[in-house]
Amino acid sequence: MENMKKAVVEKLIERDVGIDDIAVLVYDLQKKYIPDVTMKECTETVQDVLEKREVQTALLTGISLDILAEKDLIEEPLLSIIKRDESLYGIDEILALSITNIYGSIGLTNFGYLDKIKPGILGKLNEDKHIKCNTFLDDLVAGVAAAACAKLAHSRI
Repeated sequence: MENMKKAVVEKLIERDVGIDDIAVLVYDLQKKYIPDVTMKECTETVQDVLEKREVQTALLTGISLDILAEKDLIEEPLLSIIKRDESLYGIDEILALSITNIYGSIGLTNFGYLDKIKPGILGKLNEDKHIKCNTFLDDLVAGVAAAACAKLAHSRI
């Protein structure tokens, strides 16, 4: 299990996403509701979410699909759909929602907000989509952050 988590963290880092980047999203969303929340607590909660096997496999699947699209190793017309991150594709969001659903409806609402606003690392991933294919990654990172928000809320409120 620890090897899977390590592989996931390494893949995130290869794609320019650090645990701290995700923790900042959690902190920014939760400080209004949990005024004494700390970055350390947010980081630990993100780490806890990454311990879940469902989260690990969702991240590895999505990142792999982004990489395959970058290498043109997916057949058309799906390749073009993924590369353009077409708004009606939706499979990228569905994969991310498999992460948020672990922690209930709070995760779902946080995901919707993050997906729409794209703060922090999400905005960077969205901007970088012309350099790298981040069709799945941006939603998966939002899913992890939203799940961590929900986990934190359940433990503190």
